[in-house]
Order: sequence, then C-alpha cells, then structure tokens
Amino acid sequence: MSTTIWSGGQTGVDRAALDVAHELGMPHGGWIPAGRLAEDGVIPLRYDRLQESESPDYAVRTEWNVRDTGGTLLLSWGPLVGGSLHTRTVADGIGKPVLHLDLEVTPHEVAVRRARAWLASLPRPLRLNVAGPRASGWPQGYDLVTRLLRAILQPASDSRS
Repeated sequence: MSTTIWSGGQTGVDRAALDVAHELGMPHGGWIPAGRLAEDGVIPLRYDRLQESESPDYAVRTEWNVRDTGGTLLLSWGPLVGGSLHTRTVADGIGKPVLHLDLEVTPHEVAVRRARAWLASLPRPLRLNVAGPRASGWPQGYDLVTRLLRAILQPASDSRS
C-alpha cells in the first residue's frame, strides 16, 4: 500500500496517526498552524515533517490538509463536533472522499474492515488525511486510534488487531 499519512499535529487523533506512521516506517506529514500551535503549546520538533501554514488559525490547517490529500479518515467517539465537524464540512464541500468512523458505536473489527475496504477504493499513491478530536475532547482517543491504525495499516499477515 503506497500511502502517506497526513495529519495536523494536534494532540489526540492527529498525533496518534503521525506516531503510528513513524512506528510503521510510513511516509507522513501535514499542515500545522503557524507557530506550531496545539492545545498543549508548541507541537514538538520530533514531528519534523510537518509544514506550517500561513495562519495560526486551526481552520486553515484543517482546510489545507483536506485539500491536499486524496481522502480523510475521520475518527470520533460520538457525533462530530468542533474541528472534526469542520473537517467533514470541508471535505464534503470540495468533494473529497471521507470516511467517518464513530468508535463509540463501531466495534474495532468492523472499523478495521470498513477502513480497509474504503482505503482500497481510493487511487494510489494515496496521501491520507487522518483527523479527529484533540486529547481534551477525547482523552482515550490517542490509545484507541493508535490500536485501530496499527490494525488498518499493517499488512494483514502482520496485523495485531
């Protein structure tokens, strides 16, 4: 699978995606706000493949990440709100593919199958935007998303779901 993981550097889902990509040796990057802003302060320099947008506004980074990718995997716990809802609105508005998985009601195995099938339907090479709530909005999100993305992105024979 020739996939590059793309995300906005925020705590929670974004960092889970970037950390799994790094762990699996996958190319990764993404747009982040000017000044490397995140809810925990400055996005750590270990996320060195991220590019600063022209604005400190989170919405700009969100819009650029949707615009510059082939699809968005949107992960949540419950209905979309805030920046996650904005991500969905932007993707729908510009006609970009988006898969929203609400992990509160979608069992892990079902989420893995749906995500793999959806990813298989997208053209290659793929730059995949992974987005969802920040850590303060979904404290268990980082761990759940890390587990899910490992299962989705590892080759099937190596999957530890």
